[in-house]
Amino acid sequence: MKILITAPGEFMGDDLQVGCHYNAEPAEEGTDAQRRAFFALAREYWVSGCHSSNARSYRDFCEYVKYFLGAGGEEFTNFVNADGTPCPQGRPDYRVRSWTTYTKRERSEAIKNLIAEMHQAGVQTGKFYEILRGLEGSPAGAESLATEAMG
Repeated sequence: MKILITAPGEFMGDDLQVGCHYNAEPAEEGTDAQRRAFFALAREYWVSGCHSSNARSYRDFCEYVKYFLGAGGEEFTNFVNADGTPCPQGRPDYRVRSWTTYTKRERSEAIKNLIAEMHQAGVQTGKFYEILRGLEGSPAGAESLATEAMG
């Protein structure tokens, strides 16, 4: 969507100038369609067996994919040591970011990275290509995800 700023006012985000055109995104949050696409792709990658992850379950595999192909981890204060004993002062630790905290742009990047990784690993299942066809026909710019990742 393209917008034109026609009068001064208070704007959130970047400094907008009167008389300039800007591209606008409908929302900063990721969409439900992005969530469904990411987890469908991750499931197909897991089932295909083409990955080199040593994850023991699909859930662990999703965490692995989010950490290495998504937005990575986040720091937090842990009040329990690695051996299970209390740590009253807390210690810095890391965990994989939850998909719900990803922005729309971070979700798009994670999906593109996952598709590229799947191509590189040699995933050639019918379900994978069905998911890609679905991305090509979906709204909100998701169609560019599949074509960009495919080269």
